[in-house]
Amino acid sequence: MNTTVLEMAGISKRFGATKALDNVRLEARSHEILALMGENGAGKSTLMKILSGVYQPDQGEIKLAGKPIRVTSPADARAAGINLIYQELSVAPHMTVAQNVFMGSEPRGRFGRVDTEAMNRRTREVLDSLGARFSADTLAGKLCIADQQQVEIARSLVHKSRVLIMDEPTAALSDRETDRLFEVIRKLRADGIAIIYISHRMAEMVALADRVTVLRDGGFVGTLEREEAQPERVIQMMVGRPLGDFYQPRIDVVPGPVRLEVRSIASSKIRDASFSVRSGEVLGLAGLVGAGRTELARLIFGADKAKRGEILLDGEPVQINNPLDAIKRGIAYVPEDRKGQGLFLQLSALANTSMNVLSSNARFGILQHGALRKLTQDAIKQLAVKVPGPDGIVGGLSGGNQQKLLLARWLAIKPRVLILDEPTRGVDVGAKSEIYKIIHQLADSGVAVVVISSELPEVIGICDRLLVMREGRISGELVGPGVSQEAVMTLATHDTAAAALEAAVH
Repeated sequence: MNTTVLEMAGISKRFGATKALDNVRLEARSHEILALMGENGAGKSTLMKILSGVYQPDQGEIKLAGKPIRVTSPADARAAGINLIYQELSVAPHMTVAQNVFMGSEPRGRFGRVDTEAMNRRTREVLDSLGARFSADTLAGKLCIADQQQVEIARSLVHKSRVLIMDEPTAALSDRETDRLFEVIRKLRADGIAIIYISHRMAEMVALADRVTVLRDGGFVGTLEREEAQPERVIQMMVGRPLGDFYQPRIDVVPGPVRLEVRSIASSKIRDASFSVRSGEVLGLAGLVGAGRTELARLIFGADKAKRGEILLDGEPVQINNPLDAIKRGIAYVPEDRKGQGLFLQLSALANTSMNVLSSNARFGILQHGALRKLTQDAIKQLAVKVPGPDGIVGGLSGGNQQKLLLARWLAIKPRVLILDEPTRGVDVGAKSEIYKIIHQLADSGVAVVVISSELPEVIGICDRLLVMREGRISGELVGPGVSQEAVMTLATHDTAAAALEAAVH
């Protein structure tokens, strides 16, 4: 039976002149998954940081099981049974799983020593309840992201969670890892925990949510029951307007000549890959995580060394030994991990945008700061980046605006080929729509665009042609309006001959 565990009412919060939250309310129930939806900047993170004791509200009340509580610190929240698992995991890699689970609350034995046996035993019990595939004494740094996430969940269960908040938990997970996580989440719901689930992915909302609460611009828009929460309605509540055809595929595209051709390229992870992409074309690369999509992109960009193969640019063979060679030839690569491999979060928008064109904006070894500032200002305007100005620090921006600035850096080299690896990961629906428009505008201007995406509706919807990878090979090509997710998954999980045989049998 669902009972109200948590109530937040009239929550308001200002940061200087900025009103982050204005009279927001939220209710979470036991045996329920509540999806908290909204664009970046809608106030979701601020609200959850108030709930978890990181911030203090200017106004409002929090009740747990009907009784008002004061949450003045994360320790207060944990003591009350409220736990927040951040998108950026806080696992200590050189400590064991058990040490991570009990960090700061280790059981003590004689003479105040840590009772390692009791700690490991209790950790094993929790891990078994989650169906974990690793042991309590495993070093956390040896675990994949999905397993590290289970360590965080185990930590919350040891602290006897009544409310568990999960912030974009699948951002770095494969489809199979996501399925495993969903099984764990459903089990936690069955055990009576109230789960608040933050995600930008509509498919996850549909798969998991019992109810959906939507925030927009720091305000409460509404809460929908499961049967009311159609994706189109939720998106309209999030952005404040009908979104129409979200992907808006290009019609009657006539690409130009072949811009990039890859012939029999191979490495330790790419068995053999050949393909081409034309100027003015958006080519999609689909496949399961681990199929080799990113590895193929890195070979083309020179970030990894190929064992064999040939790359041709506008019909001419080119030697790309490193990323600098690629940049000089007009090949740009936007990596999937924008924070770890793309952006300099402590630097300004100007520093991030101009990073690849410093030498071309210098005279006698002296940087032309005026030219670099204009370049950044033009990029901010062209890509509609919400940033205070060229001197704004990138780390404080939303995911969508960070992604646009990373894209701006590579557009500054005026690329002939642009490779985008998971370009909308962790980006809200409004920013996704804007990024799709930018991709199509670049293709319309003659750039050959390659898009790697794990979101099948996205890669099908925005690309003119689709290649599917499986186990380091290109297993097939799909093109035309009839491309379906089922067809992509068939090629992603079967080799071409097996797929053809299966189709013939059925």
